[in-house]
Amino acid sequence: MDLRQLTTFRAVAQTLSFHRAATQLNYVQSSVSTQIQLLEEELGVRLFDRLGKRVVLTEAGQQLLHYAEKLLNLAEEARTAIMDGDGPRGMLTMSAPETLWTYRLPALLKRFRELFPLVQLQFRHYSSKELFQRVQEGAVDVAFVLDEPLLSTTVSVDRLIPEPLLIIAAPDSPLACLPEVGPLDLDGQQLLLTEAGCSYRNIFYRALAAEGVHANSVLEFASVEAIKQCVMVGLGIAVLPSIVVEKEIAQGKLVALPWQRSSEAHFAEGIVTQIIWHKDKWLSPSLQAFLNLTREILTHEVQIASA
Repeated sequence: MDLRQLTTFRAVAQTLSFHRAATQLNYVQSSVSTQIQLLEEELGVRLFDRLGKRVVLTEAGQQLLHYAEKLLNLAEEARTAIMDGDGPRGMLTMSAPETLWTYRLPALLKRFRELFPLVQLQFRHYSSKELFQRVQEGAVDVAFVLDEPLLSTTVSVDRLIPEPLLIIAAPDSPLACLPEVGPLDLDGQQLLLTEAGCSYRNIFYRALAAEGVHANSVLEFASVEAIKQCVMVGLGIAVLPSIVVEKEIAQGKLVALPWQRSSEAHFAEGIVTQIIWHKDKWLSPSLQAFLNLTREILTHEVQIASA
């Protein structure tokens, strides 16, 4: 058993695909298969079940993944400690929802690359529902989430920026003429919402349910940009973080509906941009540098917005 085999095993375990693991590691697929086969022969157990085109971790595979993560993290810790004379280096893997990639992270990533050019950044895409699990599994070093305030015993959480939610409509929507809008006004309206499980969709549903209103006419989108465009042409009403729509509101392309005060309690906590990492993960110099810069830059954004 060597580190190369464990790295390959971890990639297959995380992607549940020999093909995707090979692509991620820049190997040919046959090399991945051979390394897994040798590892299984050495340990005398089957690490994966091949169920047709599906790959599933066996119980032995799940046990090995736990130890493989520890060994590979320890190896990275040793490598970094020895080579850290020129500052942080190595690789950081991270993930975030589309909204944060688009509106919060570009300036942060640019500054990090300027300050720490020896650190390689690897971006992975997971759905909002998957992000927390992937951090717990060690598939990513760090992730940004846009959610209600998180509490966890397995994951460390830094709450960075409160993100107000807005009910938005086209400027010519009849609802835009009302002095305030509540759940009953949205009964029967076409709603344009993000994927099931999205935090602000859940908050919105709770506000509707409190008034006995059910969302019966929903179009579901994977992209907030698609939602914005559809709202602008009058297809329906949406709930989005203010950062996503503030430009279009300023330009008069969208309007924020005045939500009635009696329903504001459901939006009081709102959602927060948060950064999470496994609580048992070793904070390498590169990860520590990224966390520090994230706090510095995003906290500064809050101070500017509050000024």
